[in-house]
Amino acid sequence: MKHLLSLEQLSRADMEAILVASAEMKHARGRHACLPLVGQTWALIFAKSSTRTRVSFEVGLRELGANVIFLNSTDIQLGRGEPIKDTARVLGRMVHGVVFRTFAQADVVEFARYAGIPTINALTDEEHPCQILTDIFTFQERRGPIQGKVVTFVGDGACNVPASWVFAAAKLGFELRIAAPKAFQPPMSLLERAGFTHVHAQPTPTGEVITGSIAGKGGKIVLTADLQAAAKGAHLLYTDVWISMGKEAEAAERIHALAGYQINAALVKLAAPDALVMHCLPAYRGKEIDETTFEANAPTIFDEAENRLHTQKAIIAWLMQQSAPTSRA
Repeated sequence: MKHLLSLEQLSRADMEAILVASAEMKHARGRHACLPLVGQTWALIFAKSSTRTRVSFEVGLRELGANVIFLNSTDIQLGRGEPIKDTARVLGRMVHGVVFRTFAQADVVEFARYAGIPTINALTDEEHPCQILTDIFTFQERRGPIQGKVVTFVGDGACNVPASWVFAAAKLGFELRIAAPKAFQPPMSLLERAGFTHVHAQPTPTGEVITGSIAGKGGKIVLTADLQAAAKGAHLLYTDVWISMGKEAEAAERIHALAGYQINAALVKLAAPDALVMHCLPAYRGKEIDETTFEANAPTIFDEAENRLHTQKAIIAWLMQQSAPTSRA
């Protein structure tokens, strides 16, 4: 049984297959020759609020032929303390697949283990695999293969989105620079899990730079507090909110610590001449990105948002091709 729980677990070949299929899904929208989910019912379990993820999955599942049930945590017994594995075993007998958006990565993993049906991680505190597959598809749609390119993430580098970017860099062989204060950089354990074996620190006038690489694969990681150095020559400048869901109590501290880590016109000038600017949304103008830069790059950012639909349809179709029925736990 195949699932999409983490980019850490996804092979390069599977990532590339999904990216190719994303383009095919986008081109064929409204006239799909095959509807692989006809007669199926899928459940969306969302413990966290959502706009793009919910709408793109609901629309995508319906366009592939499925019926859809939306369940938030207050709708089902999970919200009253029922074990994940019990909910999984019940739904596994009634629906054909689940899209799960929640807090703990362990909950998605446990659900997939006991449900016996295809399960998709629609965001946890540790990873956001569907978003990063979409981002890579969006980049390649406009600029060709991402291999060998430079992606610079600006802001809170210790959250789920940059973590998934780390695994993607390791798989697809591009350079990822994470520009963040030291306290907001991903842990070395994450780099090691991704396979970055050659890691070392370089003192610079603006602070320590941690670099890592994967021998023979071309992937590279740079963690630095030097925003300008991280942006120099980048092919993609990328940011996310400073205050992720569940971190609202830390808002004042985070705004103060990350105040200098903004994508704006001055930063864009340091990047490559044809650099793209992306944001996974929602965007808070004046914080992680300024209004002028956001609007100047709105066509790319809203293509990125739309592409969630096409990429997630490709993920679902890939799961259906890879998965076969198994006995229930």
